[in-house]
Amino acid sequence: MVKHRSILIVEDNTHMANLLSDILDIFEFKSIQAKDGEEALRFLQSENFDMVITDIKMPNLNGVELLKSIKENTPNLPVVVITAYEKPTTQKEIYDARADGFLAKPFTVRQIEELLEKVLDYKR
Repeated sequence: MVKHRSILIVEDNTHMANLLSDILDIFEFKSIQAKDGEEALRFLQSENFDMVITDIKMPNLNGVELLKSIKENTPNLPVVVITAYEKPTTQKEIYDARADGFLAKPFTVRQIEELLEKVLDYKR
């Protein structure tokens, strides 16, 4: 039986979260969706994930705050940040908070595959 890795998608836009989930399914990754950082932290307390993919701009707890919280509590859990707001200051803030990757929207299936290869050593 093939072991399916699990990824937490943190995205307040349901269509974007579903798109990411569908792309991850192509590569046989299971995904769970959280609508904001607070919900993501609840999932992280009760389940194990191989990676977190989070948007930056969300209600309640934004992606950078979530990233910082994850890295404080589980520093080895890879966190990738996605955003439509690509600015040099945004990228610097993300990497200063110890993100394991950054992906600008819109992204391609190939970019997601490259991200999985880089962060999780995924091989098809």
